[in-house]
Amino acid sequence: MDKGKFGRRDRLVKEKEHDTYREGKKLPEPSLCQQCGAVFASGRWGWSEAPAGAEKTVCPACQRIIDDFPAGYVELHGSFFEERREEILNLVSNEEKLEKGEHPLERIMQVKKENGHTLITTTGVHMARRIGEAVVRAYQGDLTFTYGDNEKTVRVNWQSR
Repeated sequence: MDKGKFGRRDRLVKEKEHDTYREGKKLPEPSLCQQCGAVFASGRWGWSEAPAGAEKTVCPACQRIIDDFPAGYVELHGSFFEERREEILNLVSNEEKLEKGEHPLERIMQVKKENGHTLITTTGVHMARRIGEAVVRAYQGDLTFTYGDNEKTVRVNWQSR
């Protein structure tokens, strides 16, 4: 068989990187998320007043929430955590407000008690990492990060001492 100018035809094509929640095509500007009210303008999502005639869409964070497909998992363990659960979760909530204020696609999806620990799921890896770092800064303890899917997901584990 003559390969000609097209090369081999029997090789597998590998996708460089795929993230279902990243826009594959450029959104029309401005676009307004119908779920949360975030606005896509100048190539990024932000919190601003939506101009008249903005295209209606669903932002990637809201789509993750709808699909129940977190990018970040934060596990909080230990007797110290249980004793100070409300206080630590207030810290977590404050971290979300700060991060979400600057980056609308970084949010907490859910906080639930599960098999002896508390699990917090997030729409982005940055939010999960920020939560873990804030908790260890405030309360010490042991913190680990485990990345998966080419760093598109993260599992953060904090254990009080």
